[in-house]
Amino acid sequence: MDLRQLRYFVAVARERNFTRAAQILNIAQPPLSRQIQLLEEELGVPLIIRKSRPVKLTDAGRLLYEQALQVLGRVEQMRDATRRVGLNQNSVLSIGFVASTLYGGLPSLVRKLRQRAPELDIQLLELVSIQQIPALKEGRIDIGFGRLRHSDPSVTGIVLREERLVVATPRNSILAESDAPLPVSGLAGQRVIVYPKEPRPSYADHVLGLLHGHDVRPTGVQEVREIQTALGLVAAETGICIIPASARQMRSDVHYRLLEGEDATSPVILNHRVGDSSPYIELIKDLIREMHEEETL
Repeated sequence: MDLRQLRYFVAVARERNFTRAAQILNIAQPPLSRQIQLLEEELGVPLIIRKSRPVKLTDAGRLLYEQALQVLGRVEQMRDATRRVGLNQNSVLSIGFVASTLYGGLPSLVRKLRQRAPELDIQLLELVSIQQIPALKEGRIDIGFGRLRHSDPSVTGIVLREERLVVATPRNSILAESDAPLPVSGLAGQRVIVYPKEPRPSYADHVLGLLHGHDVRPTGVQEVREIQTALGLVAAETGICIIPASARQMRSDVHYRLLEGEDATSPVILNHRVGDSSPYIELIKDLIREMHEEETL
């Protein structure tokens, strides 16, 4: 698999038509079709359903499309960052983050970092927790903010805080009749929506582990890709969802209740490579300490 094949595949997946994709790529259709066929043969699975009009992606094709967009986007970032560094224009710092940290202290931290280090080109890349460890080891990011503990000896993980969890419920639910903190056991018999669906393990497994630890058995579990989707389904009265407390600001058309218990939390973890001597890593740690003193993180 090479980058050219990924670009060809993304063009076909986006256009849903081999002829239009070939025109956009400025190549003939036969070599385009051949490269997609070679990609399928290498992976051992079909990626595109060619008999339909417009063409459709298989489940494997949809997964590859999503991943390919990230890979190609990262390649463009890498090319631009390398060019800037080579021209002595500015330093680059790539930060990986899980989506829920955008509703906590991450935006404020990035603003402070830009103020204290204006020469720094900050790249933000959304990655679930399990993706951040290989991204750090491969040098694709310099620092990560995740929610899963790990034991990788080459990556330092620092728990910044334990964030309280809340349950989001439909407004007409019995659970929405009170604002009082709710014991985890009070979720028994509910249909639960968890995220992200993949890759695993993830925050979804943290939530399911919390329920299992309190012997709570949902009537059903629905897995979705994003927290936004999960809360939208709650608003549609499909089920309940357990989220970090800072994410309550995302939707106002559902009801939120804090969960009781010392284990009803989710850690916010700062990850970086062991032995990374970058002064910007230390600057970030200093800024985080300042924000803790100000109680903004």
